[in-house]
Amino acid sequence: MRLHKEGIIPISVTVLVVASCLFLYFFFADCSAWLDALVVILFAIPLFTIVRFFRVPLRHINKIENGVLSPADGTVISIEEATEHEYFKDSRIKISVFMSVYNVHVNFYPINGTIEYVAYHPGKYFVAHLPKSSLDNEHNTVVVRKNESDVVLFRQIAGFVARRIVSYPQPGDQVTQGEEMGMIRFGSRVDVFLPLSAEVNVKVGDKVRTQKTVLAYF
Repeated sequence: MRLHKEGIIPISVTVLVVASCLFLYFFFADCSAWLDALVVILFAIPLFTIVRFFRVPLRHINKIENGVLSPADGTVISIEEATEHEYFKDSRIKISVFMSVYNVHVNFYPINGTIEYVAYHPGKYFVAHLPKSSLDNEHNTVVVRKNESDVVLFRQIAGFVARRIVSYPQPGDQVTQGEEMGMIRFGSRVDVFLPLSAEVNVKVGDKVRTQKTVLAYF
């Protein structure tokens, strides 16, 4: 495991705040040992939480030639046929993965291919579970094309807590399945749009892992 570069500033600020608070507490307070231990634990919790959030797991990528890997860790909250209005402007299979604050929030490419489209959209911060969050919330859309028929659109969606989407791809980039493409800070969601001919390999309620779980097959 390693820590993501996006976590350097948040972790550093948290360490500084926690260290300052503990210094002031031990400098001015004269309490029992058990209370001292309790205070240390209480201040350690936010530090542990922020460090854990920015972790990047070291996983063996489950590369599947005709498979679409989950771009995010989380829980499948919906699988449905839906109209994709931004790029395809037609009906697609949409698989939505919700990421809680406890999940890894780094996102990875679901397939090999060429970046065909990238578009960031500012927006609101509704709870990511809600259907309207897909377009109303701050989001970033990425399209990866493998060949004429195999193409995936996935959308990073900020949630009620998430306040920053990080996206690295640029149109024309050649990308590899399981390669890092960005992250979303704190609770959020990813929608994956697939051709109607795709064979879905997950169901609502499934826990999925990026770089590992096959969402569907072309």
